[in-house]
Amino acid sequence: VQLQASGGGLVQAGGSLRLSCAASGRTASSYAMGWFRRAPGKDREFVAAINWRVSQTRYADSVKGRFTISRDNAKNTVYLQMNRLIPEDTAEYYCAAAPWPVILSTIRYWGQGTQVTVSS
Repeated sequence: VQLQASGGGLVQAGGSLRLSCAASGRTASSYAMGWFRRAPGKDREFVAAINWRVSQTRYADSVKGRFTISRDNAKNTVYLQMNRLIPEDTAEYYCAAAPWPVILSTIRYWGQGTQVTVSS
């Protein structure tokens, strides 16, 4: 399974960005997908996850109500819509494939990171 992330950038606080993660490979659709992030000097942390087969999602408390994860099954692509961004959201964002519920210790595949920088 290969994961290709894109969509990061520089945005002002209060702005929005949408990240994309395209999954390819014969078994890509058999995994749930998620996003994690790593801020400078901090550990990688869970952001959001979605189950391919059902409309089941979960979010970190810090992003609930601001971020939305969605999927396009036909394109094998997962999106992370990030609204009302705050400087604390600044991090390298990584998409990942794993069995549901997409816990860090169970990640099978990682995409490359995409940088999100939120200026105050």
